[in-house]
Amino acid sequence: MKLTTHHSPLTTDLSVNIAGIKMKNPVMCGSGTFAFGEEYAEFFDLKEMGAIVTKTITLKPRKGNPPPRIKETYSGMLNCIGLQNPGTEAFIRDKMPVLRKPGIPIIVSIGGETEQEYTDITRELKGVRGVSGIELNISCPNLHPHLSPLPSRERKEKERLRMFAQDEKAAAGVVRRVRRITRLPLIVKLSPNVTDIKIIARAVERAGADAVSLINTPLGMAINLEKRTPCLSNTTGGLSGPAIKPIALRMVREVYNTVRIPIIGMGGIMDARDALEFMVCGAKAVAVGTANFVNPRAIPEIIDGIRKYMVENRIKKIGLLVGSLKAK
Repeated sequence: MKLTTHHSPLTTDLSVNIAGIKMKNPVMCGSGTFAFGEEYAEFFDLKEMGAIVTKTITLKPRKGNPPPRIKETYSGMLNCIGLQNPGTEAFIRDKMPVLRKPGIPIIVSIGGETEQEYTDITRELKGVRGVSGIELNISCPNLHPHLSPLPSRERKEKERLRMFAQDEKAAAGVVRRVRRITRLPLIVKLSPNVTDIKIIARAVERAGADAVSLINTPLGMAINLEKRTPCLSNTTGGLSGPAIKPIALRMVREVYNTVRIPIIGMGGIMDARDALEFMVCGAKAVAVGTANFVNPRAIPEIIDGIRKYMVENRIKKIGLLVGSLKAK
Protein backbone atom coordinates (compact mmCIF):
# COMPACT_ATOMS: atom_id res chain seq x y z
CA MET A 1 0.00 0.00 0.00
CA LYS A 2 1.34 3.42 -0.99
CA LEU A 3 1.38 6.02 1.75
CA THR A 4 0.48 9.60 0.79
CA THR A 5 2.00 12.46 2.74
CA HIS A 6 -0.28 15.43 3.18
CA HIS A 7 1.39 18.80 3.60
CA SER A 8 -0.53 21.45 5.46
CA PRO A 9 -0.92 24.71 3.50
CA LEU A 10 2.22 26.82 3.85
CA THR A 11 1.74 30.14 5.61
CA THR A 12 3.92 32.73 3.87
CA ASP A 13 5.09 35.93 5.51
CA LEU A 14 5.86 38.63 2.96
CA SER A 15 6.16 41.46 5.48
CA VAL A 16 9.32 43.56 5.66
CA ASN A 17 10.55 46.41 7.81
CA ILE A 18 12.62 49.07 6.07
CA ALA A 19 14.18 51.30 8.71
CA GLY A 20 10.97 51.32 10.74
CA ILE A 21 8.62 51.44 7.77
CA LYS A 22 6.45 48.35 8.20
CA MET A 23 5.23 46.94 4.88
CA LYS A 24 2.88 43.99 4.31
CA ASN A 25 5.03 42.93 1.35
CA PRO A 26 8.31 44.10 -0.22
CA VAL A 27 6.87 45.62 -3.42
CA MET A 28 6.47 49.35 -3.95
CA CYS A 29 6.30 51.64 -6.97
CA GLY A 30 9.31 53.46 -8.32
CA SER A 31 9.27 57.22 -7.91
CA GLY A 32 8.22 59.02 -11.07
CA THR A 33 6.41 56.06 -12.61
CA PHE A 34 3.25 56.07 -10.51
CA ALA A 35 2.46 59.79 -10.26
CA PHE A 36 0.54 60.13 -6.98
CA GLY A 37 -1.44 56.92 -7.31
CA GLU A 38 -4.80 58.19 -8.57
CA GLU A 39 -4.55 56.74 -12.07
CA TYR A 40 -3.48 53.27 -10.95
CA ALA A 41 -6.30 53.03 -8.42
CA GLU A 42 -8.55 52.35 -11.43
CA PHE A 43 -6.67 49.10 -12.12
CA PHE A 44 -6.10 47.58 -8.67
CA ASP A 45 -6.61 48.23 -4.98
CA LEU A 46 -3.57 50.20 -3.86
CA LYS A 47 -3.85 48.53 -0.45
CA GLU A 48 -2.19 45.51 -2.05
CA MET A 49 1.13 47.38 -2.32
CA GLY A 50 3.83 47.36 0.31
CA ALA A 51 4.22 51.13 0.07
CA ILE A 52 3.72 54.08 -2.26
CA VAL A 53 6.75 56.12 -3.30
CA THR A 54 5.59 59.47 -4.60
CA LYS A 55 6.77 61.28 -7.67
CA THR A 56 9.73 63.42 -6.63
CA ILE A 57 8.64 66.80 -5.36
CA THR A 58 10.71 69.97 -5.30
CA LEU A 59 10.30 73.06 -3.14
CA LYS A 60 8.63 75.12 -5.88
CA PRO A 61 6.51 73.87 -8.80
CA ARG A 62 8.45 72.68 -11.86
CA LYS A 63 7.22 72.44 -15.44
CA GLY A 64 10.01 70.03 -16.31
CA ASN A 65 11.83 69.92 -19.60
CA PRO A 66 10.10 70.72 -22.91
CA PRO A 67 9.00 67.84 -25.18
CA PRO A 68 10.02 65.49 -26.62
CA ARG A 69 10.77 63.96 -23.22
CA ILE A 70 10.34 60.20 -23.79
CA LYS A 71 11.89 57.88 -26.36
CA GLU A 72 11.39 54.13 -26.57
CA THR A 73 14.59 52.12 -26.96
CA TYR A 74 15.50 48.46 -27.29
CA SER A 75 14.30 46.79 -24.06
CA GLY A 76 13.63 50.10 -22.35
CA MET A 77 12.95 53.78 -22.60
CA LEU A 78 14.73 57.10 -22.23
CA ASN A 79 13.15 60.01 -20.39
CA CYS A 80 14.11 63.56 -19.55
CA ILE A 81 10.91 64.64 -17.80
CA GLY A 82 12.87 66.98 -15.54
CA LEU A 83 10.96 66.41 -12.28
CA GLN A 84 7.71 68.06 -13.34
CA ASN A 85 5.68 68.41 -10.14
CA PRO A 86 3.30 70.81 -8.33
CA GLY A 87 5.76 71.83 -5.61
CA THR A 88 5.79 70.99 -1.90
CA GLU A 89 2.95 73.24 -0.76
CA ALA A 90 0.49 71.99 -3.38
CA PHE A 91 1.62 68.40 -2.82
CA ILE A 92 0.81 68.57 0.89
CA ARG A 93 -2.52 70.33 0.26
CA ASP A 94 -3.80 68.42 -2.77
CA LYS A 95 -2.00 65.09 -3.04
CA MET A 96 -1.43 63.86 0.51
CA PRO A 97 -5.18 63.50 1.30
CA VAL A 98 -5.50 61.18 -1.72
CA LEU A 99 -2.33 59.25 -0.90
CA ARG A 100 -3.52 58.59 2.66
CA LYS A 101 -6.70 56.79 1.55
CA PRO A 102 -5.21 53.30 0.93
CA GLY A 103 -3.76 53.26 4.45
CA ILE A 104 -0.32 51.98 3.42
CA PRO A 105 3.09 53.59 4.07
CA ILE A 106 3.81 56.73 2.05
CA ILE A 107 7.43 57.47 1.18
CA VAL A 108 7.78 61.00 -0.13
CA SER A 109 10.55 61.44 -2.68
CA ILE A 110 12.18 64.88 -2.58
CA GLY A 111 14.68 66.57 -4.89
CA GLY A 112 16.57 69.83 -5.08
CA GLU A 113 19.47 71.67 -6.63
CA THR A 114 20.98 72.73 -3.30
CA GLU A 115 21.25 71.33 0.22
CA GLN A 116 19.02 74.14 1.42
CA GLU A 117 16.19 73.05 -0.87
CA TYR A 118 16.31 69.53 0.56
CA THR A 119 16.20 70.82 4.12
CA ASP A 120 13.42 73.30 3.35
CA ILE A 121 11.22 70.54 1.87
CA THR A 122 11.94 68.28 4.84
CA ARG A 123 10.85 71.03 7.24
CA GLU A 124 7.63 71.51 5.25
CA LEU A 125 6.90 67.78 5.61
CA LYS A 126 7.32 67.84 9.38
CA GLY A 127 4.10 66.89 11.08
CA VAL A 128 2.28 66.06 7.82
CA ARG A 129 0.03 63.13 8.65
CA GLY A 130 0.73 59.94 6.74
CA VAL A 131 4.34 60.53 5.76
CA SER A 132 6.16 57.31 6.68
CA GLY A 133 9.58 58.16 5.29
CA ILE A 134 11.57 60.37 2.93
CA GLU A 135 13.43 59.30 -0.19
CA LEU A 136 16.28 61.69 -0.88
CA ASN A 137 16.49 61.70 -4.65
CA ILE A 138 20.04 62.94 -5.01
CA SER A 139 20.54 61.13 -8.31
CA CYS A 140 18.05 62.45 -10.87
CA PRO A 141 19.96 62.84 -14.16
CA ASN A 142 17.34 65.25 -15.53
CA LEU A 143 17.09 67.88 -12.81
CA HIS A 144 18.61 70.66 -14.90
CA PRO A 145 17.71 71.89 -18.39
CA HIS A 146 20.41 72.65 -20.95
CA LEU A 147 23.33 74.42 -19.28
CA SER A 148 25.18 75.58 -22.38
CA PRO A 149 23.51 79.04 -22.68
CA LEU A 150 24.72 80.01 -19.20
CA PRO A 151 27.84 82.14 -18.67
CA SER A 152 30.90 79.92 -18.16
CA ARG A 153 31.27 80.64 -14.41
CA GLU A 154 27.57 80.06 -13.70
CA ARG A 155 27.57 76.97 -15.88
CA LYS A 156 30.51 75.55 -13.95
CA GLU A 157 28.70 76.11 -10.65
CA LYS A 158 25.51 74.48 -11.95
CA GLU A 159 27.50 71.50 -13.24
CA ARG A 160 29.05 71.09 -9.79
CA LEU A 161 25.60 70.93 -8.25
CA ARG A 162 24.19 68.73 -10.96
CA MET A 163 24.03 65.45 -9.05
CA PHE A 164 24.89 65.03 -5.38
CA ALA A 165 25.07 61.26 -5.81
CA GLN A 166 28.17 61.55 -7.99
CA ASP A 167 30.36 62.90 -5.20
CA GLU A 168 30.77 61.19 -1.82
CA LYS A 169 31.25 64.45 0.10
CA ALA A 170 28.28 66.15 -1.55
CA ALA A 171 26.10 63.08 -0.99
CA ALA A 172 27.08 62.81 2.64
CA GLY A 173 26.63 66.55 3.14
CA VAL A 174 23.00 66.69 2.06
CA VAL A 175 22.15 63.53 4.04
CA ARG A 176 23.80 64.95 7.15
CA ARG A 177 21.87 68.21 6.93
CA VAL A 178 18.52 66.53 6.40
CA ARG A 179 19.25 64.02 9.15
CA ARG A 180 19.60 66.85 11.69
CA ILE A 181 16.06 68.09 11.17
CA THR A 182 13.95 64.93 10.91
CA ARG A 183 13.46 61.61 12.66
CA LEU A 184 11.66 60.13 9.69
CA PRO A 185 13.44 57.22 7.98
CA LEU A 186 15.76 58.52 5.25
CA ILE A 187 16.16 56.45 2.10
CA VAL A 188 18.90 57.76 -0.20
CA LYS A 189 18.50 57.06 -3.91
CA LEU A 190 21.84 56.26 -5.53
CA SER A 191 23.04 56.83 -9.09
CA PRO A 192 24.66 54.26 -11.39
CA ASN A 193 26.47 57.12 -13.14
CA VAL A 194 29.51 56.79 -10.89
CA THR A 195 32.86 55.01 -10.94
CA ASP A 196 32.23 53.09 -7.72
CA ILE A 197 28.75 53.05 -6.17
CA LYS A 198 30.11 51.40 -3.00
CA ILE A 199 31.96 54.58 -2.06
CA ILE A 200 28.78 56.66 -2.24
CA ALA A 201 26.77 54.03 -0.34
CA ARG A 202 29.30 53.99 2.51
CA ALA A 203 29.35 57.78 2.63
CA VAL A 204 25.57 58.18 2.98
CA GLU A 205 25.39 55.37 5.53
CA ARG A 206 27.98 57.13 7.72
CA ALA A 207 26.09 60.43 7.26
CA GLY A 208 22.90 58.98 8.73
CA ALA A 209 20.96 57.28 5.93
CA ASP A 210 18.58 54.58 7.19
CA ALA A 211 18.37 52.79 3.83
CA VAL A 212 19.45 53.16 0.21
CA SER A 213 17.52 52.62 -3.01
CA LEU A 214 19.26 51.75 -6.27
CA ILE A 215 19.63 52.15 -9.08
CA ASN A 216 18.35 55.36 -10.57
CA THR A 217 18.63 55.60 -14.34
CA PRO A 218 21.92 55.45 -16.28
CA LEU A 219 22.36 58.36 -18.67
CA GLY A 220 21.83 57.61 -22.33
CA MET A 221 20.81 59.21 -25.59
CA ALA A 222 19.04 58.44 -28.85
CA ILE A 223 19.63 59.95 -32.28
CA ASN A 224 17.28 60.93 -35.09
CA LEU A 225 19.53 59.92 -37.98
CA GLU A 226 17.47 61.68 -40.67
CA LYS A 227 17.72 65.02 -38.88
CA ARG A 228 21.05 64.22 -37.16
CA THR A 229 19.62 65.57 -33.92
CA PRO A 230 19.01 64.11 -30.46
CA CYS A 231 15.57 62.52 -30.01
CA LEU A 232 15.17 64.19 -26.60
CA SER A 233 14.91 67.92 -25.97
CA ASN A 234 17.52 67.64 -23.22
CA THR A 235 19.88 65.64 -25.49
CA THR A 236 20.39 62.98 -22.83
CA GLY A 237 17.93 61.13 -20.62
CA GLY A 238 17.66 58.40 -18.04
CA LEU A 239 17.50 54.84 -19.38
CA SER A 240 15.06 52.50 -17.65
CA GLY A 241 13.45 49.12 -18.31
CA PRO A 242 14.80 45.58 -18.74
CA ALA A 243 17.96 46.82 -20.48
CA ILE A 244 19.43 48.08 -17.19
CA LYS A 245 18.57 45.10 -14.98
CA PRO A 246 21.99 43.38 -15.20
CA ILE A 247 23.69 46.62 -14.14
CA ALA A 248 21.24 47.09 -11.29
CA LEU A 249 21.66 43.54 -10.00
CA ARG A 250 25.43 43.90 -9.96
CA MET A 251 25.28 47.19 -8.08
CA VAL A 252 22.74 45.92 -5.54
CA ARG A 253 25.05 42.99 -4.81
CA GLU A 254 28.06 45.28 -4.42
CA VAL A 255 26.23 47.60 -2.05
CA TYR A 256 24.79 44.67 -0.06
CA ASN A 257 28.36 43.52 0.59
CA THR A 258 29.35 47.05 1.63
CA VAL A 259 26.69 48.52 3.96
CA ARG A 260 24.54 47.26 6.81
CA ILE A 261 21.46 49.37 6.13
CA PRO A 262 18.55 47.94 4.07
CA ILE A 263 18.52 48.14 0.28
CA ILE A 264 15.54 48.80 -1.99
CA GLY A 265 16.39 47.35 -5.39
CA MET A 266 15.12 48.65 -8.71
CA GLY A 267 15.99 48.73 -12.37
CA GLY A 268 14.18 46.72 -15.02
CA ILE A 269 11.83 44.72 -12.78
CA MET A 270 9.06 43.45 -15.05
CA ASP A 271 7.83 40.34 -13.23
CA ALA A 272 8.13 38.34 -10.01
CA ARG A 273 11.28 36.52 -11.10
CA ASP A 274 13.03 39.84 -11.66
CA ALA A 275 11.98 41.04 -8.21
CA LEU A 276 13.15 37.82 -6.58
CA GLU A 277 16.55 38.07 -8.28
CA PHE A 278 17.04 41.50 -6.69
CA MET A 279 16.17 40.08 -3.28
CA VAL A 280 18.56 37.16 -3.71
CA CYS A 281 21.26 39.74 -4.53
CA GLY A 282 20.55 41.57 -1.27
CA ALA A 283 17.56 43.87 -1.69
CA LYS A 284 15.15 43.75 1.23
CA ALA A 285 12.42 45.37 -0.87
CA VAL A 286 11.95 46.27 -4.52
CA ALA A 287 10.49 49.12 -6.53
CA VAL A 288 8.68 48.62 -9.84
CA GLY A 289 9.01 51.43 -12.36
CA THR A 290 8.81 51.21 -16.15
CA ALA A 291 6.75 48.00 -15.95
CA ASN A 292 3.82 50.14 -14.73
CA PHE A 293 3.69 51.87 -18.12
CA VAL A 294 3.52 48.54 -19.95
CA ASN A 295 1.16 46.80 -17.55
CA PRO A 296 -0.74 48.89 -14.98
CA ARG A 297 -1.35 45.71 -12.96
CA ALA A 298 2.34 44.81 -12.81
CA ILE A 299 2.67 45.42 -9.07
CA PRO A 300 -0.15 43.14 -7.81
CA GLU A 301 0.94 40.47 -10.30
CA ILE A 302 4.51 40.64 -8.99
CA ILE A 303 3.28 40.35 -5.39
CA ASP A 304 1.22 37.26 -6.32
CA GLY A 305 4.19 35.78 -8.17
CA ILE A 306 6.48 36.20 -5.17
CA ARG A 307 3.92 34.51 -2.94
CA LYS A 308 3.57 31.57 -5.34
CA TYR A 309 7.35 31.15 -5.53
CA MET A 310 7.54 31.03 -1.75
CA VAL A 311 4.80 28.40 -1.53
CA GLU A 312 6.36 26.26 -4.28
CA ASN A 313 9.78 26.43 -2.61
CA ARG A 314 8.50 26.03 0.98
CA ILE A 315 9.87 29.43 2.05
CA LYS A 316 7.97 30.75 5.03
CA LYS A 317 9.51 34.22 5.40
CA ILE A 318 10.54 36.53 2.58
CA GLY A 319 13.56 37.65 4.57
CA LEU A 320 15.15 34.22 4.11
CA LEU A 321 15.68 35.06 0.46
CA VAL A 322 17.52 38.35 1.04
CA GLY A 323 21.20 38.03 0.20
CA SER A 324 20.92 34.29 -0.38
CA LEU A 325 22.96 34.34 -3.60
CA LYS A 326 25.41 31.46 -3.77
CA ALA A 327 28.49 33.05 -5.25
CA LYS A 328 32.22 33.07 -4.58
